[in-house]
Amino acid sequence: MKKNILDFSYEELVEEFSKFGLEKFRVDQVWDWIFKKKAFDFNGMTNLSKEHRALLSERFYIGIPELLDMQISKIDKTTKFLWQLEDGNTIESVLLFHPDRVTACISSQVGCPVKCAFCATGQSGYVRNLSAGEIVAQVIAMEKERRVNIGNIVYMGMGEPLLNYNEVVKSVRILNHKKGKNISMRRISISTVGIPEKIVQLANDLPEVKLAISLHAPTNYKRDLIIPMNRKYSVEEIIHAVKEYQKITKNRVTFEYILIREFNDFVDDAEKLAELLRGIGAYVNLIPVNPVETDSEIKMERPHHWAIERFKEILDKHNIENEIRREKGTDIDAACGQLRRRHITSRKAKQTK
Repeated sequence: MKKNILDFSYEELVEEFSKFGLEKFRVDQVWDWIFKKKAFDFNGMTNLSKEHRALLSERFYIGIPELLDMQISKIDKTTKFLWQLEDGNTIESVLLFHPDRVTACISSQVGCPVKCAFCATGQSGYVRNLSAGEIVAQVIAMEKERRVNIGNIVYMGMGEPLLNYNEVVKSVRILNHKKGKNISMRRISISTVGIPEKIVQLANDLPEVKLAISLHAPTNYKRDLIIPMNRKYSVEEIIHAVKEYQKITKNRVTFEYILIREFNDFVDDAEKLAELLRGIGAYVNLIPVNPVETDSEIKMERPHHWAIERFKEILDKHNIENEIRREKGTDIDAACGQLRRRHITSRKAKQTK
C-alpha cells in the first residue's frame, strides 16, 4: 500500500529510503522538488533516474488535496480555500497578505469538537484529526495555487491544534526543517482554546513557537456560555498553564478576544480581563465578532464602535498591550468554517432531491 510521502519527517524519510537502497541525498532532491519547485508527481523529478522515479511511484504518493473552491478578496487579496481530502472530507485554509509578509492560516482537524458558539466550524461537527502530511500539504498547495512564498504560519484554521498534538508538532518540524519550507519557529503560531497540560508540553517541545490563547471572556461564567470546553479547563487553569509556559519560553503570549455586543464588551469585562492578565507578558487581539448562524442563545452581533473603543481604552489604561484587529477579506466567506459549512449543506440538499 502506497504511503503519503508528506507524512514522513526528514529523518523518517532518510530511514525509509535506505530500506530500498536510496541514499540520503535523494531525500534532499525529492524534498527540493516538493517544497521548492512544487512538483507533486515523481515522474517530473528529472534529476532522479527513471528507475528511482518508478521505485518512488510504487511506494509513495504526494498527498496534495483537491481544490474545490477558492475565493479571493477584491479588497486585500485575502484568499480562502476549500480542499477535499482523499477520503472526501473537506477542510479550509486562508492566505493573508501583509505589506511585508504572507501568512497562512491552516487547519489541524476535519471540523472541530470544541464547538465554540461563534465559530461555524464547530457548528458543522467533528470528523477526525489531520495527519502531519495533510497539514503540511495545505501550505505548499496554497503556495502553488497563488504563486506566493508563505513566510508565516498560524494554526488557526479548522480544529483545535492541541487536540491533535503529535501530528501538529510533527508538521511544525517538517515545515521548519531547512530542507523543507525552512520557516523559522518564531514565525509559526499555534492558537488554542486552552488545554493546560498541552500548553506546558508545547513549551518544552517547541519553545520558540508562538502561542495564542482564544480566551474571549474573562470569567468562567461567560466563557462557559460560548466555549463548552471551559467547563473542563477553567480560565484559572489556563492562566496558570500560560504562566508555566512563560517561565520556560520567556515568550509573550497573544490572547484572542472576540467582542460580542452586550455580552463580553462591557466595562466590567475589560476591567476583569486586565486584572486576569496582570503580570503576564500578554498581547490582546480585540476582534469584533463575525456573525454566524448558531444554536447559541447568545446573539452573535458586533459591538457598537464606541463600545470597542471603550474596551481598548480600559486595557490601555492598565498597560495591557492590545490592538483592534483590522478585518481582512470582508467581501468573501472569510470566517473559519463558512465555506465548508456551505459545501456540506449544498451536498446534503443534492442528496435529498
